[in-house]
Amino acid sequence: MTNCIESNKKRKEIIITGFGGQGIILIGRIMGKTAAIGDHMESTMVQSYGPESRGGACSAQVIISDKNIHFPYIKSPDILACMSQSGYDKYKAGIKTGNTILVDQDLVRYNKKAEVNCFSIPATRMAEELGKTMMANIIMLGFVTAVTKVISMDAAKSTVAESVPKGTEELNLKAFDAGCYYGLAELKGGEKKVTGRIGAGL
Repeated sequence: MTNCIESNKKRKEIIITGFGGQGIILIGRIMGKTAAIGDHMESTMVQSYGPESRGGACSAQVIISDKNIHFPYIKSPDILACMSQSGYDKYKAGIKTGNTILVDQDLVRYNKKAEVNCFSIPATRMAEELGKTMMANIIMLGFVTAVTKVISMDAAKSTVAESVPKGTEELNLKAFDAGCYYGLAELKGGEKKVTGRIGAGL
């Protein structure tokens, strides 16, 4: 596993997957909007739901590029973020050498491979400690942002504040910061138990 997930490649293809009701589509929308408005890149987002909107499988496919995007669908993502076992099982075969997998470690069992960058975070557990399980998606968003640098952190925070229900901005930003902090700790080497420091901020 490399210590920093950076690349000269200007096009990044990301799949975020989980269950309906986890806020997976919101992650995709925030990433796409951040890229387009905050980072001045081209972006597309395609969403997919299973047979049930809540509890069924769902995914968001996001492409970010410095050039025009002519086809919005993804076969082999550069980045795969999973918040469900079924999502990981569905897309893991498309992950190739040098790609990145990020998972909610309490919800997804995965096989670490030396040729793939693997990162995990207890996003749902951290959200429970914040008192809002539904904010696990924003914690995962912060984690993905910090680890992959596919979108800029400041622009993402601004988009989060604009995208969540009024009155929840402060708590959602705290959740985003918690995910970022965990991701930065991962990059510095070794998994660090920062769950108890969620409220400390950055």
